[in-house]
Amino acid sequence: MKAAVLHNQEDIRYEEIETPQAGGGEVVIHVKATGICGSDIPRVNAGAAHYYPIVLGHEFSGVVAQVGEGVEGIHTGEHVTAAPLIPCMKCEDCQQGHFSLCKHYKFIGSSLFGSFADYVKAPARNVIKFDPSVPFEEGAFFEPATVGLHGVKCADFHGGKDVAILGGGTVGLFTMQWTKILGARRVVVFDINDARLRLASALGADEVVNTKDGAFLDRVREMTGGRGFPFVFETAGQNATMNIAFEIASNKASVCFIGTSSRDLSFPWRRFEKMNRKEFRLTGSWMSYSAPFPGDEWTFAAECFSNGKLKYDPKLIYKRFPMSEAGRAFKLFKIPGEVKGKIMLVNED
Repeated sequence: MKAAVLHNQEDIRYEEIETPQAGGGEVVIHVKATGICGSDIPRVNAGAAHYYPIVLGHEFSGVVAQVGEGVEGIHTGEHVTAAPLIPCMKCEDCQQGHFSLCKHYKFIGSSLFGSFADYVKAPARNVIKFDPSVPFEEGAFFEPATVGLHGVKCADFHGGKDVAILGGGTVGLFTMQWTKILGARRVVVFDINDARLRLASALGADEVVNTKDGAFLDRVREMTGGRGFPFVFETAGQNATMNIAFEIASNKASVCFIGTSSRDLSFPWRRFEKMNRKEFRLTGSWMSYSAPFPGDEWTFAAECFSNGKLKYDPKLIYKRFPMSEAGRAFKLFKIPGEVKGKIMLVNED
């Protein structure tokens, strides 16, 4: 098969490699579309891959091409995605159903060859089927959608409350939608990009706020009666948005950091003290799994994509590239501010 193989930092070669074969309990998927995740960028452009050569990619959808021995309920030709985490299932965290916290896991597209290829192999228990009416490019958004839902679960979210989403990127916009589906009273999306804010409105945000406006905190006080938001989800992984979370959280709020930062964070002591003075709860969120594996993050996402409750807009995709041009796609991330949405790699056959 052909694959976009990473041989070294910024060295992606589209070349022939061995096609994976389904062993017992495994499925081989013909990849139709696969997104570039933020975690892929440092692996390519900053030398952060675990080893070379490696095929990256873990946000994907496609068609079942081969089913291994002992696999039941999955058939060739079905439209599927797959959860990329392969937990050990033996450690204490796994035994408690906290699969995201497994310290011995493997991961498709990181420690195992991934979806920047014609075919990718996955355990059958990781495979999630979806309705053929769902386009493959939409199916490639399952993984980031589940990340948003896992954060909502980590925050012990419940309906009837106002919600703030800090960051209007892919995960932020799906987090916004999950809180709407689960009964939020009002959801407000914050970002610095007007195009993202317009997309947030189109996907169901009740209000949007550009934080470049120096008076945006006054607007927050106005819309919340000075109380702040009882649920705050930070999804951008930026120092600025993480600081804003401390400002706009209400007393006794639930604040969840879904976004991950690759830089040091700095909080003025008076701002950090707000966590004490407001007695809000701050939690993190890591990946998107629960028991029974891979969790209702994945099954609920498949249901909501299929029935249309979880909305998809082609504007979520910034640019599309054929798989053969994966190297050129990653070069866009070297240009500050260039990439304004998901970059999708597609197999054209």
